[in-house]
Amino acid sequence: MNSMIISLIKRIPLIEQIAAGLVIGIITAVFFPSAVPIFSIFGDVFVKALKGVAPVLVFILVMNAMLQRKKNGNTAMKPIILLYILSTFASSLIGVGISFLFPTRLLLKSAGQAAAAPSGISEVLYNLIMNIVDNPVHALETANYISILAWSIIIGMALHTCASDTTKKVFQELSEGITRVVTWVIHFAPLGIMGLVTESVGASGLSALLGYARLLVILIASYSMVALIVNPIIVFIKIRRNPYPLIFTALRESGLYAFFTRSSAANIPVNLALCKKLGLNPDTYTISIPLGATVNTAGAAITISVLSLAAAYTLGVVVDFPTAFLLCIISTIGACGASGVAGGSLLLIPVACASFGIGNDISMQVVGVGFIISVLEDACETALNSSSDVVFTAAAEWGARRKHTA
Repeated sequence: MNSMIISLIKRIPLIEQIAAGLVIGIITAVFFPSAVPIFSIFGDVFVKALKGVAPVLVFILVMNAMLQRKKNGNTAMKPIILLYILSTFASSLIGVGISFLFPTRLLLKSAGQAAAAPSGISEVLYNLIMNIVDNPVHALETANYISILAWSIIIGMALHTCASDTTKKVFQELSEGITRVVTWVIHFAPLGIMGLVTESVGASGLSALLGYARLLVILIASYSMVALIVNPIIVFIKIRRNPYPLIFTALRESGLYAFFTRSSAANIPVNLALCKKLGLNPDTYTISIPLGATVNTAGAAITISVLSLAAAYTLGVVVDFPTAFLLCIISTIGACGASGVAGGSLLLIPVACASFGIGNDISMQVVGVGFIISVLEDACETALNSSSDVVFTAAAEWGARRKHTA
């Protein structure tokens, strides 16, 4: 009987399970308020599990990325990588800009704890430097993400110069292992979302959902601006002709599939087929498309920056322009290190929140909010990320052809 239930659950897509958890949570909070304390336990366990795995995830993934990078890589890849990075950084700027124009307040436990918030860029930089030099073991224990990020880069770069192929394989397998653990935790998301929504609606009524709707609109508006304005501008600068035929083709034949699969990795075969249809060089796109599924994460940069600023606004943290620019840099770096699993970008939010002095307890609640809206948010984010892989691969090659024929 149990095996039949487990088999049935496995056949239901995770996104539908999360949607069901969302509905059950609302119904429970509205019609069975006495059950709220019991259901909220699932939310607490889910957030606790995220808090436990996230520091290790960031440390291993980033360190492995630095360790596995190739020396003297294919020069044809450099323009594509530059376009990936440029788009990701521009996306974080869009996310920050829209968040400044339309600040969003979230319902968080202990949201009034903002007394220790930094007052400006000088204090942020001081805290940043002090956090970077923290003991790496202590950083993992206390979820000091700035230190975790710094030490993972440093150790990864050091190992890159001396590690054997066996060592690199071990770290690659560690990276795959921690990603699998994150997948297990995320599969608990339906129950976790049910508990979080039950607690939120039970405490503040259905009005608590309005904040989530506002946040979702801001995120989708940001994704749309990048897909339809920012990316076309970048492509036009590269190819010097109308970019929209390429943009719309990629959105229709890649973004649509990615919207429903919610996985850039699962969309790789679709993108490879589209690149072949566009007549691109297979020696290039067979590398750039899998690479883009990992590092071309404009949508993740938006998600990280918008949710981090929502947390700062909720806590009353004053964010000036230099601090916001620092957030854009951190969001770009964090997005490139995001896990490839559904909702993986959400686990990088604490890295950005740390730059504001926001603690792990609060930032992980923000991650929980991200999972609540992930029913639609993650689909749109993945559609932007995956379609951009094809867009920039084609733009780089067509731009190179234009130079040769000029």
